[in-house]
Amino acid sequence: MAETLHIVGGGMAGSEAAWQAAQAGVPVVIHEMRPHVGTFAHKTGDLAEMVCSNSFRSDDDEQNAVGLLHWEMRAAGGLIMEMGDAHRLPAGGALAVDREAFSAAVTARLRAHPLIDVAPGEIDTLPETGPWIIATGPLTSGALAEAIRAETGEAALAFFDAIAPIVYAESVDMDIAWRQSRYDKGETEEERTAYLNCPMTKPEYEAFIDALLAAEKTEFHEGETAGYFDGCLPIEVMAERGRETLRHGPMKPVGLTNPHAPDVKPWAVVQLRRDNALGTLYNIVGFQTKMKYGAQAEVFRMIPGLSEAKFARLGGIHRNTFLNSPRLLDREMRLRSRPNIRFAGQITGVEGYVESAAMGLLAGRMAAADITGRSLAPVPVTTAMGALLDHITGGADAKTFQPMNVNFGLFPPVDAKGGRRGRRDRYRAYTDRAKADWLAWLGTAALDAA
Repeated sequence: MAETLHIVGGGMAGSEAAWQAAQAGVPVVIHEMRPHVGTFAHKTGDLAEMVCSNSFRSDDDEQNAVGLLHWEMRAAGGLIMEMGDAHRLPAGGALAVDREAFSAAVTARLRAHPLIDVAPGEIDTLPETGPWIIATGPLTSGALAEAIRAETGEAALAFFDAIAPIVYAESVDMDIAWRQSRYDKGETEEERTAYLNCPMTKPEYEAFIDALLAAEKTEFHEGETAGYFDGCLPIEVMAERGRETLRHGPMKPVGLTNPHAPDVKPWAVVQLRRDNALGTLYNIVGFQTKMKYGAQAEVFRMIPGLSEAKFARLGGIHRNTFLNSPRLLDREMRLRSRPNIRFAGQITGVEGYVESAAMGLLAGRMAAADITGRSLAPVPVTTAMGALLDHITGGADAKTFQPMNVNFGLFPPVDAKGGRRGRRDRYRAYTDRAKADWLAWLGTAALDAA
């Protein structure tokens, strides 16, 4: 029997790392502190619990880097993508999932695996020996975070992350709102009508912005000076950057036609995305917030169609931590000062559910290879996995390192082949190259395993 791999954290990265290692024949113990030790954001003790959103974002594997990452994870037998696909909800061109069913399914699959054990309780020190993966995510416990700081000799970098509110569908006024995905995206009628849309006139939008800016906000504690991750800005922070910012961001009125008034173009539109399979809960898209609870209910009920909204969950804000990975981790995600420990997921400075799970996938495979005495070729930087890995382990400047979603700017440029390519052709060239290189790498890895 191979040596046991210990994984701290049962989120997206820890769950995927455990699955990949166990599938390679390595026994795994997942150490998960929930529900015995809770966090600000989590509500259950399930593994891979989704907190901020229920979306894996675009599923387009030809024109979008995160869609390509979906494709690579599916090709590698990723558990997170398999369960995401099994519990997907209509969301136009995006992959959204029923978050409770998804987490429960991931938990059941991992607990049923003969090589995986789940051990409750908090790990509060860095282990001295044995193979470990720390995948504690952005809400690492205080004791373990302090142990990491003591080992790395620097204050942990941090940023603030925000959560969007969820409303009960039955409380949305459908005499005002309507069902439609932007640009009618989706192959089925259900997908093309996956979103609820609430229109605003210019006076309604201006009044909403005024109320948003004036609302009472959650203040940071003294000494908390971290910034925000740009991909998840609170809505009021976006509004502070200019009164038109929201109208050109999450509230843009393009690609939508109001059937209640088809000849009237809304000045702005608030979209709500289905949050569960029953269609009883909807997430207000892009409306992460740091407003206090009372202010949230008052301000969001100014949105036409939401005047009687009942909230299943209000928004909130929490402090996230991540490593300065380009300085602290080697190319196989090992802590340079303690190579028996790998890090994976958001704590490494990737941002997003899919990116976190992807780094767990690689960490699990790399740890399994070490334990079983195999060697893995470097992950090609031309792939979504490799580009993201390269960024966090040396491609980014350690002095200015910040959380990053996967994007084509991380990929080596494609050969123009005699002329300048348009964006669509260029993105297709990125994805064609990535798919070929990823399959070749997986083939080599499979041969090594044999």
